[in-house]
Amino acid sequence: MRTPVFELHIRPMFRAIDRDHMMSSFDLWDYDAVVAEADDIQDRLKDGMPPVGHGGPWPDEWIQLFRRWKDGARKRLELGTAAYTFSQTTTAVTITAAGTFPAAGCMGWLQLDSETDTTKTYVLYVEEPDTPVSGTPAPFSLKERYRATDTRSVFVRDATGVRQLH
Repeated sequence: MRTPVFELHIRPMFRAIDRDHMMSSFDLWDYDAVVAEADDIQDRLKDGMPPVGHGGPWPDEWIQLFRRWKDGARKRLELGTAAYTFSQTTTAVTITAAGTFPAAGCMGWLQLDSETDTTKTYVLYVEEPDTPVSGTPAPFSLKERYRATDTRSVFVRDATGVRQLH
């Protein structure tokens, strides 16, 4: 069974209404806050939270997934580092991230993290394997493509910070 990962499995279960409801105490979308409050969150989930008027209780499968994450490694994704290129043709824009993974067996991808009317921000995520793999870290070339008619400014967030590509 796969190890649950905060950004892939846990954070998406916290709905915007859940986050808004708890914001006066802590941010359910913040990894460190959820780790610090994990026992309290689990107790509240077992007691039928959130209430029906605020989205309703989680299904049992979600509660069990949260428990597995809390009682396990509390795994999360890491931010990678890469060199980026931005290229545009008449039909498509391609963002390429090229680098080397930090360890053997890692996977990575560019993910659209947020967008506004004027900007798009991607994140370079790296997921390390559940158990260490021997060998040499692999080079990578990851691409994200979208229509050339989208003229918004493009930013990428990685382990070195946020940079504008276009």
